[in-house]
Amino acid sequence: MSIIFDADKQVFLLNTPGSTYVIRIFSGLYLLHGGWFRRITNWSDLCVPPVLDHSFSPNPAETYGQSVFSHDSQPSEYPSAGRGDFRMAALEADLQDGSNVLDLLYKTYRIIQGKPLLQGLPATYVCDENDADTLEIDLEDTKTGLVVTLCYTVWNTYDVICRHTVVQNRGEPVLLRRIMSTSIDFFGTRYKMLQLSGAHARERHVILRRIEPGLLGIDSRRAMSSHQQNPFIALLAQNADENNGEVFGFSFVYSGNFTAQVEADQFNMTRVQVGLNPDSFSWTLKSGESFCSPEVVMVRSENGLGGMSRIYHDLYRNNLCRGTWKTKERPIVINNWEATFFDFTPEKLFNLAASGVKSGMELFVLDDGWFGKRNNDHSSLGDWNVNEIKLQGGISAIADGMNKCGLGFGLWVEPEMISPDSDLYRLHPDWCIHIDGRSRTLGRNQCVLDLSRDEVVSYLEEVFIDVFSSADISYVKWDYNRCPTEVSQQISHMYILGLYRLLETLTTRFPYILFESCSGGGGRFDPGMLYYMPQTWASDNTDALSRVQIQMGTSIVYPACCMSCHVSIVPNQQTGRVTPLEQRAHVAMAGVFGYELDLTGLTDAELTQISEQVQLYKKIRHTVQFGDLYRLETPWSEKSPDEVTNYSAWENVAKDGSQIVLIVVWTYAESNVPPENIRLRGLDENMMYRVTESSVRKPNMYIPGEKGQLYGGAELMNAGLYISFIPECGQSVQIVLERA
Repeated sequence: MSIIFDADKQVFLLNTPGSTYVIRIFSGLYLLHGGWFRRITNWSDLCVPPVLDHSFSPNPAETYGQSVFSHDSQPSEYPSAGRGDFRMAALEADLQDGSNVLDLLYKTYRIIQGKPLLQGLPATYVCDENDADTLEIDLEDTKTGLVVTLCYTVWNTYDVICRHTVVQNRGEPVLLRRIMSTSIDFFGTRYKMLQLSGAHARERHVILRRIEPGLLGIDSRRAMSSHQQNPFIALLAQNADENNGEVFGFSFVYSGNFTAQVEADQFNMTRVQVGLNPDSFSWTLKSGESFCSPEVVMVRSENGLGGMSRIYHDLYRNNLCRGTWKTKERPIVINNWEATFFDFTPEKLFNLAASGVKSGMELFVLDDGWFGKRNNDHSSLGDWNVNEIKLQGGISAIADGMNKCGLGFGLWVEPEMISPDSDLYRLHPDWCIHIDGRSRTLGRNQCVLDLSRDEVVSYLEEVFIDVFSSADISYVKWDYNRCPTEVSQQISHMYILGLYRLLETLTTRFPYILFESCSGGGGRFDPGMLYYMPQTWASDNTDALSRVQIQMGTSIVYPACCMSCHVSIVPNQQTGRVTPLEQRAHVAMAGVFGYELDLTGLTDAELTQISEQVQLYKKIRHTVQFGDLYRLETPWSEKSPDEVTNYSAWENVAKDGSQIVLIVVWTYAESNVPPENIRLRGLDENMMYRVTESSVRKPNMYIPGEKGQLYGGAELMNAGLYISFIPECGQSVQIVLERA
């Protein structure tokens, strides 16, 4: 059993394979946090921090004469407002007496084998009841009748603890204003906070900030997890880096508004909280009702950021993603969007598909413009009937034609949106999110359907069951191209619950369809969506050098099989930059590989090169999508500016160690610089490895990494490969090694 309760010491020990999370009951009343350490086998009073009397730290009446205990100076496991803790509260509610004061006292606990599902919410799950154990601790505010259940799932196979909170009301109605899924008080403030931040077409850049006294945090108020802030933060010990040191990760399994905050207090403790954003949340809880918060996945690593990332990757691949495609290699896609935009005919589509077949591609995706009167982005969202003028014979004729060519068929949809110029809007103008008496804000010439309404969700279920049943569709790209506005606090969370209900229905009804999430690129790249759709379009920015930053930041939490990456045209439409076709492919091969360009307009030499890229990716696909990732050199650095390298490098290692894929990309070229020493990781020191594929090419010169060369594992990890920037060899290098 991974959860132990010591009744004599009144201590819970939550044991993952390599760590112990401690919860203490103080004076039979208050739940305190005892620390999260490397694995320990027992608990001693020597490890308990002293209770000290501090000025201006009030003492609750329940402990008078026993100690100088104060909520203000102790590490709390789930702090509430108004009883002496002046830091951030984990739970706040407007009560019938006009106050927001709660006194959450320990009541009881339960230990459950396995992991119960979260009703109506995505969450990690066990494949076997022995994978994890769950602790439920009840706290009660006796005055109001509120019972708060803290839920901890402790994994037996990962250094992971998952948390969420359930509030039950057994008294008069209350208005929940703030409910955090996790709250932890760390001793000390010698940490750095890592966040994944950016903008549309510049998502998930790694930002590191030192913890200082006061509040530090990120959030989203956009009714989506957002391009600007990913629902994830990490605390890094001061000496932690990519490969070494203690790191704590906090990933929120949710697709809407969130907050992730860090507070360093006057006594040098660091409080971390993650949950629903209280600025856009309120929930009336009537007597007899309960509210369940989304899940936070907490990871502890002693092997730096890289160790933390590999834990998230394994957990999310195996115990978050679901369905037929969970463990299947993802197909190589050709998407028509950048080739045709809205202007296409069946002839154009089949010509593009024919070029894709010759290059070895596996799936054709018909993007926006196939429905209603959709010839631009001004109309027809909501009218999901086929545009017969463009597509005689309908979707089934296109799908059948693609299948005869040897390609699977995929379709783009944007179910959550509605155009004011649409039959659906004219029939149901009240179905979009709005506030009566106010004008409606448009984004990309469209409104957002109100998925907090049951009738809207039911309508979409019916419509898209018909669409997805109308042809042999094996892939769906689900887009979401604007943030909702005029969203009241009452429906913000209800919208997300409605979305999850819709996704549960459709993904259950069509388990063989590979669903890919998209939101103007990576605006909804979060664990909540991955529960329903096992991959996400990483960014609308497909520039190779921009994608290095975006994809490496994404890899902090999310595995390669979840990250959709395509090769597009140059000059790039987002940056105007021209990069070699080879470099664009090397970067895109870091995830789920595909193409988003007009193959019919390329030269024979370019088509030959693409065909070679496709064949190579098929050889390395399983290692990239399901192996272990090692970031060897990252675009971000804690080093001084003059030590920052001008390249990035990453390595994928097959789970059985049989294949290694190394990619080096120069993000800044300079003449006459010494070769870069690339030291690989995750190999067997006693094994030999042979280069089976390599983009290194320079006649009459020995260059490390050329095809056929043989290396020892110890040599590759300890001495490394010296790889030079040679203009004739391109601006990136890809080397594949296999165990000899």
